[in-house]
Amino acid sequence: MPLDLSRYLSLFVAEAGEHLTGLSRELVELEQAVTSGLETAPLIDGIFRHVHSIKGMSASMQLDGIAALAHQAEDLVDLYRRRLARAEPAAVDALLDTCDALGDMVEAASRKEKPDPDPALVARLGEITRLTRDGRPLPPAPTTAAPTTPVAGAQPITPRTVPAPVPEAVVAGPRRLEVEVEVAAACPVPAVRAFLVVKKLAGLGSVLRSTPTVEELKAGRLPGKKLLVVLESAEPLERIERALSQISDLGAVTIRTQDETVTTPAPQAAPAPPRDGASPESSRTVRVRTEVLDGFVDTVGELLLATARIREVGRTLPEALRPPLDEGVDRLHAIVKELHGQLMGVRMTPLSVVTERLPRTARDLARKLGRQVEVEVHGAELELDRAIIEELSDPLLHLLRNAVDHGIEAPHLRLLAGKPATGRITITARRDRDRVVIELADDGKGMNAGRLREAAVRRGSLTPAQAASLGEREALQLATLPGVSTADQVTDVSGRGVGLDAVKKTLETVGGTLELESSRGLGTRITLRLPLTVAVQPVLLVQVGDEVLGLPIAKVHGAANVRYSSLDRSQGAPLLLYDGELVPVHDLAALLGFTSAGRDDRSVVVADGADGRIGLAVDGLLGQHEAVLKPLGPPLQGLSGLSAVTVLGTGRPVFILDVARLLAA
Repeated sequence: MPLDLSRYLSLFVAEAGEHLTGLSRELVELEQAVTSGLETAPLIDGIFRHVHSIKGMSASMQLDGIAALAHQAEDLVDLYRRRLARAEPAAVDALLDTCDALGDMVEAASRKEKPDPDPALVARLGEITRLTRDGRPLPPAPTTAAPTTPVAGAQPITPRTVPAPVPEAVVAGPRRLEVEVEVAAACPVPAVRAFLVVKKLAGLGSVLRSTPTVEELKAGRLPGKKLLVVLESAEPLERIERALSQISDLGAVTIRTQDETVTTPAPQAAPAPPRDGASPESSRTVRVRTEVLDGFVDTVGELLLATARIREVGRTLPEALRPPLDEGVDRLHAIVKELHGQLMGVRMTPLSVVTERLPRTARDLARKLGRQVEVEVHGAELELDRAIIEELSDPLLHLLRNAVDHGIEAPHLRLLAGKPATGRITITARRDRDRVVIELADDGKGMNAGRLREAAVRRGSLTPAQAASLGEREALQLATLPGVSTADQVTDVSGRGVGLDAVKKTLETVGGTLELESSRGLGTRITLRLPLTVAVQPVLLVQVGDEVLGLPIAKVHGAANVRYSSLDRSQGAPLLLYDGELVPVHDLAALLGFTSAGRDDRSVVVADGADGRIGLAVDGLLGQHEAVLKPLGPPLQGLSGLSAVTVLGTGRPVFILDVARLLAA
């Protein structure tokens, strides 16, 4: 009975996508390393592993077209791996085009198609491989490399340090090896993993026999989850071990030669579970559809609301009956909170998911515009809620395209300005309390605040007098208004003024903010501040007149009960001495247009504002509440100062305030 490979299609598509993402990233790094004269061997080894893995996986899935194209690329990369040639720009271009083509073919395979490679691309790769093998020059790349002539006053770019490759043992000639592999007990498709092992070993030598046979593995048979392969190879043992370590869900690997036996532990991707029963994070990976996770989070949110409702109902019972109920509700609340925390941990996704493609995007756009750009990413390992990651993808991509098109100058203009010909864009992510701060900075020409004022007046967004009264920082924020652009002409990249306003709106939908800083001739820095999660947050409930409102606890520093009339004042504005500093106090009822209770005894909540701590005078504090946050729909999402809505256990809806936006409105 033939093996039904369609069961493993989703696994293949996911793993192939990861390899293609890494392949694209490392090809861009290889191009930069060649241009800068840096060590390329580690990058080439990584590129070869990605291409070889894609070839092996697609062959095991009987996707011969993908395997054939990957094999063609592997032949070219192997010449660089064996140091028989240097990676030329034309070859990197061809490999990047191959990466794109493989991505399209994998997408077609996800639709259960059997895609064939483009004959022109196959012929192009074959020709480049032949010329490279013969030591003949390749056709020139579309653009030239960065000039290496030093310029007076230019600041040199510090090269990225790449570790030297580890020397491998020299093997005199082919020898016979016995490779015994035990597939991990948790592996859902042991026969497929064993088949990948055979294909991997076949690329390192000649497979004389395997037990079970390849036909039995294709039929899904792997007794005892153990595989024995007799291999004849001249490769060092270290290379064979490293190749097998790339295959996940393997247990122990034992390699026997005539003189020695080498046993390697389970690869780090799938370690054996420890004796105490604890399951390490990397022991097994299960891919779950995002819709399922979203459903879990919504259900847990409803459980939190139901728990709060039970607690409210319990308060109506006689005093003698409350202790057992309160104890049970507290236990239930703790369990639901723990479940919610675990679910949110599963939803957390590294920022690298959206930053890995940015260097390739910048490289392609810069080549199209005749620019030279390098992109550095720091802090991509930070994790955010998947919902925020999904919303962040397009804004980051647009900001990067803006930096390349509007910010980075042409090479000759940078040289005249005393800068390196290659522009630099740096993306840095860091954690700041309950938020993640992402900064995108370039060393380009900077933003022209005067031209932004003119564009805003021309668009009708401001009067000339209003534009003239704006400071430098406020003028830069005009770039986030719809239709405001300083581009001289409209292109397919930019110039229509529909970019930063869309970016700002997208960030605000997830509770984020955008800040602009720029210096003429030195560059621009765009700062994004984002919450870690948008699902459940602790909030402080406050009374303002007859209304109940919520403030995110993470934004609150403390509170004080005061006589409002006795507060110190500066130019008529009340001030509160808190933690050794004077904090300006705002009447929250007046800010929102509510009717206050009118009492002189008030509570002042000290929270984070846009420019430091501020105080909010309220009529009363109602305590802390675990809020299941729901996004605001139309028309409420357009109101400044509101970020979300929650429901109390009594069924009453409560709006959550965004203090910084409320004061800026």
